[in-house]
Amino acid sequence: MHRYWLLVGFLLVVPAAFAQTPSADSQTLQALLSEVRQLRQQLQSSNAASQRTQILFFRIQTQQGLVERASQRAEEARNKLAEIQNERKRAEGFAKSAQDRLEHPEPSDDRKGLENQAAFYKQRLEELPGEEQQRQAKLSDAEEQLRVEQAKLDELNAQLDQLDKALQKAASKPD
Repeated sequence: MHRYWLLVGFLLVVPAAFAQTPSADSQTLQALLSEVRQLRQQLQSSNAASQRTQILFFRIQTQQGLVERASQRAEEARNKLAEIQNERKRAEGFAKSAQDRLEHPEPSDDRKGLENQAAFYKQRLEELPGEEQQRQAKLSDAEEQLRVEQAKLDELNAQLDQLDKALQKAASKPD
C-alpha cells in the first residue's frame, strides 16, 4: 500500500514539474530570441554605418581631387597675372628708356629704331591693363571656385566627424 501512495504521489508531482519546465524553457527561448534580434539590429546598424563611412571616404577622396585641381587653376591664374604685371613693369622701363634716349640721343642711336621702340612699348602699355584685368578676373573666378570646393570638402569632413562621434558614442554605451 505504501508503494501505491508513493506511485500516486509521483504521478501527481511529475506532471506539475513538467508543466513548469515548458514555461521556463519558453522564457529562456524568448530571452534568446530577443538577444538574437538585438544582435541582428546591432549588426545591421554597424553595416549601415560602415557603408556610410565608405561612401563618405569616397566622396572626400573625390572632393580632395576637385580641391587640388581648383588649387592648381588658381595657382596658374596667379602666375599668369604675375607674368602680366612683370611684363607691364618691364614695358614701362623699356618705354621710359626709349623715351629718354629719344629726348637725349647719343650719336650712335638710330632715331627711327628708337621711335619704333617707343611706339611699340606705348602701344603695349595700352594693351596690358586689359589683359591684366582679364587675368585678374580669371584669378578671382579660380579662387572663388577653390573656396566653393574647399567648403564642400570641409562639409564632408564635418559629416565624417559627426559619424565618428556617433560611432564612438554607440561603442561606449553599456550593453
